[in-house]
Amino acid sequence: MAKIENHKYSVEEAFRDCFYIVPDYQREYVWQDKEVQQLLDDIDEQIDGKANREYFIGMVLVSPSSQKNTFEVIDGQQRLTTFFLLLCSLKKLFHGEPQYQTISGLISASYTSNQGETKTSLKLEPRYENAGEVMAKIVEMEDEPQATRNGIEASGITSFGSLENLLNAYSTIYAHLLKKHADKAALKKYWGYLANNVVFIQISTDLGNALKIFETINERGVGLNSMDLLKNLLFTNVEAEDFGHLKTEWKKITKPLEKAKQKPLRFLRYFLMASYKIQNDRSDYIVREDEIYDWLTKKENAADCEYEEKPFQFVRKITESVDHYLAFNKGYGNHGGDSVAMKNLGLLCGPAFSLHFVLLLAASNFPKALFDHFVTQLESFLFYYIFTKTPTKELERNFSVWADELREIGSEKNKKAQKEKLNAFINTRFQKSMSAKDADLTDSMKRYSLGSMQKYRTRYLLAKISQHVDMAYKGIKTERSLEDYIELQIEHILPDKPKKAFATEFAEKYPGLDYNLIKNKLGNLTLLEKPINIVIGNDFFEIKKPEYAKCKCYLTSSIAGITKVGKNTSTTRINEKLLSFDNWTPEEIDRRQTMLIGLVKDIWRLSDLEVA
Repeated sequence: MAKIENHKYSVEEAFRDCFYIVPDYQREYVWQDKEVQQLLDDIDEQIDGKANREYFIGMVLVSPSSQKNTFEVIDGQQRLTTFFLLLCSLKKLFHGEPQYQTISGLISASYTSNQGETKTSLKLEPRYENAGEVMAKIVEMEDEPQATRNGIEASGITSFGSLENLLNAYSTIYAHLLKKHADKAALKKYWGYLANNVVFIQISTDLGNALKIFETINERGVGLNSMDLLKNLLFTNVEAEDFGHLKTEWKKITKPLEKAKQKPLRFLRYFLMASYKIQNDRSDYIVREDEIYDWLTKKENAADCEYEEKPFQFVRKITESVDHYLAFNKGYGNHGGDSVAMKNLGLLCGPAFSLHFVLLLAASNFPKALFDHFVTQLESFLFYYIFTKTPTKELERNFSVWADELREIGSEKNKKAQKEKLNAFINTRFQKSMSAKDADLTDSMKRYSLGSMQKYRTRYLLAKISQHVDMAYKGIKTERSLEDYIELQIEHILPDKPKKAFATEFAEKYPGLDYNLIKNKLGNLTLLEKPINIVIGNDFFEIKKPEYAKCKCYLTSSIAGITKVGKNTSTTRINEKLLSFDNWTPEEIDRRQTMLIGLVKDIWRLSDLEVA
């Protein structure tokens, strides 16, 4: 068994006796102001209590490198890095004082290399991205934070993400010391306590054993999230010489998510539910974010994922899903190109709903035509659920189970059988659920007003109806982007902000009716170009009506009058479902709302693929 050593260090002892390396395969510096400030406040609290007792900050796990007294940090780098930045701040503030030289020796020191060369190195050297350059510049400049930031920018060192976190932490620490320990006596007292009374246990063992210990002490997610623990889990299953390769592959997962500002744990949860059969004690087929690591380390799940035998293959599978996940978020299809169906789905779901990515990821290997068809059906299905405000808990369980069925459809090699299976899935899963909610949707649409849902969803609703009417009116079969409709303004036919004369007349005609309630009903809303909207303002319907006739959207222009063209054409068929109006009253608003409900049922419905 590998030798395991442990030693209690104070901050001064640790940085005097040891050189620390944060290897590039480890998690980068992620502490924000909240965590840095909490550590500083905790130390202040100990000092203010006039306690001479030690303040224990936990354990640091390291692995010795080939260079004497030099250790790779496996766990504890967030604290060690913060303390190193604290030393840098203290060095600046103690300039010209005896403490300056002592602290300087804790920040960098000379040593003799294995080749007999005298070298100078930082006592803590992060090796991920450009972190080493940023840290070296902080030490070299020995300046206040803003000047340091300016110097780093001037030197051309790129700083973002974790590198920005380093600079922010330095600023937080420096500001804290100036505010809380401004005079030299207070600063000396602070340094004395930090140097001698802030302690940790350093456990040192060989790299393989250190990673195993790291996994054990973090198996409940203490201090790390499931993404970090999964990364470490993979490193325990590759040889040390492959660490660099694995690190490069892992960044293909994390960097794109970080750049797109997507939550890694949300993605990882959806990936697992989309890619594997989920079993748990609750029998709900769901993996929560805080359960990901426990799920992965169960023997049967580890065997299913095959990350122990084939870690690189597992990582590539995640990477492919990241590519799809980000493409879907941008409105692209499963082949990377623009997708009207996916953009429409995005407009419906918006930022408030993302659970459907479980199904999209599960179906991502469908042939393009099948995938696009599936997305269109999914849009109709989700419309029923979202516009009836069904709790997502009902969907979450179903989606995990349905993902298993979609993967099976995706693996079908016979094209005809694949289409048949997809049709059966849509009819069994989507149609059955939508039929059960048909009455709920009708009731929801009867009561629908501008405040019923987020405004972007009301805009989506009106845009889809307007496009549907225009397609029928012009005889267009292929659905196009909703972009032109989304850019239009939502018009209140009964004015949103009525003129005084109008408000007075309405109150006299309809005593007891709530004007605000009436004006926001779906039947009173339509889409209109901005120039026309500006012209008509908040006037009477009689004045607005001729302007509505000029609108390019037939749903709006038909309010002023139906355009009759031919017999038994798509235009005549849509005309039969539209209404025009001579007057605009609360009763007419209700009539138009009923008309729109009929169109809703025509638009958000399912269709089968043709099976040749």
